[in-house]
Amino acid sequence: MQPPTWSRSAGGTTPSGMEVRDLQVVYGDKAAIKGIDLTFPAGRVTAIIGPSGCGKTTLLMTLNRLSEMTRGCRVSGEVILDGTDILRIDPVLLRRRVGMVFQRPNPFPMSIRENILYGIKAANLQINHDYAVQSSLVKAALWDEVRPRLADHAFGLSLGQQQRLCMARCLAVSPTVVLMDEPTASLDPTSTARIEASIVALRDEYTVVIVTHNMQQARRISDYTAFMWDGQLVEFTETEQLFSKPTRDLTWQYISGTLVA
Repeated sequence: MQPPTWSRSAGGTTPSGMEVRDLQVVYGDKAAIKGIDLTFPAGRVTAIIGPSGCGKTTLLMTLNRLSEMTRGCRVSGEVILDGTDILRIDPVLLRRRVGMVFQRPNPFPMSIRENILYGIKAANLQINHDYAVQSSLVKAALWDEVRPRLADHAFGLSLGQQQRLCMARCLAVSPTVVLMDEPTASLDPTSTARIEASIVALRDEYTVVIVTHNMQQARRISDYTAFMWDGQLVEFTETEQLFSKPTRDLTWQYISGTLVA
């Protein structure tokens, strides 16, 4: 199979949707994902909600093949990006197109500027460095706060700033899909609001998939919401529809707080 000819210039182009077909993820003898079919619309924010252990993070990590790094993990089915099954290609190439922001900030032990440029240099991308740094930090709502001190060590930033730096680092390599695993779980309300505003601003230019335990957050920032339970997809629809008029009793019980996992 020929590798996909993905390319994207700094500044962004058309975002890519993703489609999951009969996805199954098994760790040893435990099925974490049980045959899910799901489409993540291009240029929109999709939230994944559900109780702890339902498979949300496993699904998210499978979208850029991080789940396979766990010993004993077996993945079957298809995950389609731009007509290509990502489960059949080089994971390193894939992760330039599908970026990831984790629950806890993980800046590299280097300057703010070098954090942003790390992926660009590693992939030898032909992107103007000054433009990439400023553009990425602007999109992550961090530029005005760090512009005078780009040479400072990233560890000197606050926790919320570090998380926005990680978001900017992800955006610097111009992905078409951005995955976020509870990116505000460890942050204060002010930092949470800034990151939420950044996520909303990313729609149209990127396809964003975010796992969150915060149902109010899902309702505030997402266009679509997927509700998972016990490794299965229970319901997927437009966010306002899911929260106001869900079609499944299980969904209603969960969002109303009457369902115990």
